[in-house]
Amino acid sequence: MLTRIRNASLTSKQDVLIPFSKVKLALAKILEKEKYLAAVETIEEPNKTIKLKLKYQNKKPVINSLKRISKTSNRVYVKKEDLPRVLNGFGLAIISTSKGMMTNKEARKIGLGGEIICEIY
Repeated sequence: MLTRIRNASLTSKQDVLIPFSKVKLALAKILEKEKYLAAVETIEEPNKTIKLKLKYQNKKPVINSLKRISKTSNRVYVKKEDLPRVLNGFGLAIISTSKGMMTNKEARKIGLGGEIICEIY
């Protein structure tokens, strides 16, 4: 999913289609809420997919960097005290916690740690 978004933004595409899963939808909703994506919608037609509308400012993508942190071969977990700060608060990290997916700022407020999925700025 992250690679599709990264590639589409580099080629200035307006929309990205991604196969549906609950985790991908939760991650897309966070990106929409944090204003990195213009819109997120699910399409039921032939196969269930997620349609992401990318956001641009002055013909440049809003997402400058999208980096996967926790991988299948190397899971990265952090405690609440060790939650990352991306670009001193200008970027965000998406954390998978026991209360669901959230940003590092929300996890810090609630006091939860978890698995770092990706960093965005």
